[in-house]
Amino acid sequence: MRLLGAVLAGGLSRRFGSDKAEALLDGERLIDRVVAALTPQVDAVILCGRAPGLPDRPVGGLGPLAGLNAALHHARAHGFDAVLSVPCDAPYLPHDLRAILGDGPAFIADQPVIGIWPAALADRLDVHLRGDDRSLRRWGRATGASARNAPPIANINTPADLSALGLADQSQPAPDEQL
Repeated sequence: MRLLGAVLAGGLSRRFGSDKAEALLDGERLIDRVVAALTPQVDAVILCGRAPGLPDRPVGGLGPLAGLNAALHHARAHGFDAVLSVPCDAPYLPHDLRAILGDGPAFIADQPVIGIWPAALADRLDVHLRGDDRSLRRWGRATGASARNAPPIANINTPADLSALGLADQSQPAPDEQL
């Protein structure tokens, strides 16, 4: 299965107060950390909702579903079978998302932005976005996607979340020190 990785990064970051994709954790932008974690798990990676990358579809301001919609259409047009979507603010993605999610459709129960979605759902999401329901969880249910359990995945919504994660990072031994 050809899999397109989609980093959903078109949000307004209201709770964060500035563009959280650009926020730094240990000197590295959150979005760069996410791209680095996603790249070995997929055949290609695209940013959604920001330049360079795909604009949200049909327009910005509709939440993560508009980024997912852009990714699904891009995937279908370029021969990908499915999209693995992730948010730009989850700097420690599991390295085994495919094993957790299977072939899809499926999403992480606690973080429905992380999901695997067949590219064939592109037109269906176009229709869905004409309504008022922008919930990724409800979209998942409408497609028959399964909600999968996963270990907790850090998600940054506020500067305090970032600060707490940075402090937690400093208290953890480096991976080679854990052996």
